[in-house]
Amino acid sequence: MKTKYYLSIAFATAILANCNAQKVTLKNTSDIAVPQKAISIKRSQIASKYVANSFPILITKNDTIPAQLNDLDGDGKWDELFLVTDFAANEKKTATLSWSLKDPKFPIKTSVRFGKREAKDLPVQPVTEEVLMANQVHKKLGFQKYQTDGPTWENDKVGFRHYLDGRNSKDVFGKKIPAITPENVGINSKGAVEDNYHVMYDWGRDIFPVGNSAGLGGYALLINDKINRLGILTNDTLNNVEKTTFKIVSEGPVNSVLSYKYENWKASGNNYQVQETTSIWPGMYGYENTVSISGLKGGETFLAAISNINNKNPLQVVEAGEWVCFIQHDNLTYNREWILGTAILVPKKIYKGYIEAPKTGQLTDSYLAKLSIENNKKISYYAIAGWELSADKNFKDAAYFSNYVTTLAKQLSAKITVEISK
Repeated sequence: MKTKYYLSIAFATAILANCNAQKVTLKNTSDIAVPQKAISIKRSQIASKYVANSFPILITKNDTIPAQLNDLDGDGKWDELFLVTDFAANEKKTATLSWSLKDPKFPIKTSVRFGKREAKDLPVQPVTEEVLMANQVHKKLGFQKYQTDGPTWENDKVGFRHYLDGRNSKDVFGKKIPAITPENVGINSKGAVEDNYHVMYDWGRDIFPVGNSAGLGGYALLINDKINRLGILTNDTLNNVEKTTFKIVSEGPVNSVLSYKYENWKASGNNYQVQETTSIWPGMYGYENTVSISGLKGGETFLAAISNINNKNPLQVVEAGEWVCFIQHDNLTYNREWILGTAILVPKKIYKGYIEAPKTGQLTDSYLAKLSIENNKKISYYAIAGWELSADKNFKDAAYFSNYVTTLAKQLSAKITVEISK
């Protein structure tokens, strides 16, 4: 059901003078419908009309499009206007962009949760950033300092978590309801770190076994036919990354963004610098991951990972739109209790085939999509998870999940043009 947001008279009075309004024309250039399409409008396109300390209001003839401002580089000034809206095939939408001194309070459909403690006997506190040195990993410290082992991000469909403790794997939280999950997941009543999310709650639970894989959407480098993991395993006491810096870049109603900076990743005798950005928005059973690496010597291949633990069915590799889709569907959850479909979507232009990780070593139990990589050039890909107990119960069916993934790939390939005038 399409939700419409109508501004109250009281709220409308908070909108600044119409002289600051601009007309925004959005055009779906594809011949397919594109629901919940994410659109980024750069500040340079609209900065002349922006009013300091105000909020964007995008009003069409029939409704208001939820939007937010993101400061992506952390300089204290927003860089993009981010919005999510539906398009019919070839649809053109016209909206008025105004600015309000009052926060419109759009429904919250994305979130990031991150907490840490500096000692075993101290309670977890919510924080927005963290620096982890090579000798501060879980096994060396003797306790887990992070709530849910690291940050959790989610939208109205599904949730994920990143093991910031040195492992850098990516896990899946199955959600049964669209509401944002509680802030205290992963801590007990005393504020201590506790693994209380592998049991079922009304909202769902952690459903995905990761083991020594990189999880769903993790990555590695192939160097001279050797798979090099970014990070370590549970029992290792020294990270192969000298310094890891994490930050919540943005957390808003329609977009949440996380940043990871890995300094001096030691792999096959080389030092690499890595920047990773994770972004999630409503409507999609997945997230976008973007990685750039510097220090390349010329013989490296990027590996995007999809764990195949508990998978007994053939892997599907399907081209759709601008993407190559790796699709699995089986009882991929803990103890094979529920049906789960997982997928990664990698760019067709740089795809070079795939390999399967070995059963032993630093990175195991995965299919690894091989992608060509250049110094400091961003690679963006998607990780998808469809659980049979989620809002869409049809994910129980393999053909349905496969169709969902390939349709999504085509929708992600659809281009939206943006024109802004006075």
